[in-house]
Amino acid sequence: MRLYRHPRPATFLSRPNRFIALCDVDGESTVCHVKNTGRCRELLIPGARVWLEPSENPARKTAFDLVAVENRGYLVNMDSQAPNKIFGEWLASGGCLTGVEDIRPEQTYHGSRFDFAYSRCTPDGLVHGFAEVKGVTLFDDGGMAYFPDAPTERGVRHVRELADACRAGYEAMLCFILQRTEAVALAPNDATHPAFGQALRDAAAAGVMLRAAVCHVTPDSCAVSHEVPVILNGRRPEP
Repeated sequence: MRLYRHPRPATFLSRPNRFIALCDVDGESTVCHVKNTGRCRELLIPGARVWLEPSENPARKTAFDLVAVENRGYLVNMDSQAPNKIFGEWLASGGCLTGVEDIRPEQTYHGSRFDFAYSRCTPDGLVHGFAEVKGVTLFDDGGMAYFPDAPTERGVRHVRELADACRAGYEAMLCFILQRTEAVALAPNDATHPAFGQALRDAAAAGVMLRAAVCHVTPDSCAVSHEVPVILNGRRPEP
């Protein structure tokens, strides 16, 4: 999926707050909008090569959006709006589930607004489901992905309500979009937020489908290439 029209390289300098970054653009320190409010401390390191997308709004205070960064020799998309677009395309194409129809974004169930609701034809008849999407930008040196990178009570609530929906007879899925090309598996980041890891294990036991989709990332695009395992027991997959 092509996400950006005119990405250009720059050098990351600093991040005064979670919304903006200072980047070296053609030798000048330029204020850029960061399209990810997560910590991203392991990615946004002074001197890192980043990719900026020019804003099409001439009245905006920041002329660029910071959308990707090179880290450990890999390109990581860090646009928090990208995962839903990527998943929506994957779901509609049949790459995620078969027989999908009537895809509806931003649907409310009880106290949560899930990213997608859908219907699909199965051998047992028409089923209705919900899907929640989480973008992942935290990776270790071996390509292991972790979520979340910071405590997320909202994320815990979403996972628990996906499990509730599953128990009520709906199909339910939590899909992690791994925004780096080389990734071997995903695990909950229990060290950062143990409650999320426990909620994830409880959801899997309730029947929630857990998917980890690896994306092929370029400066202007990001699309699902393949899937890797979701590891709930903390052990890496065998090579």
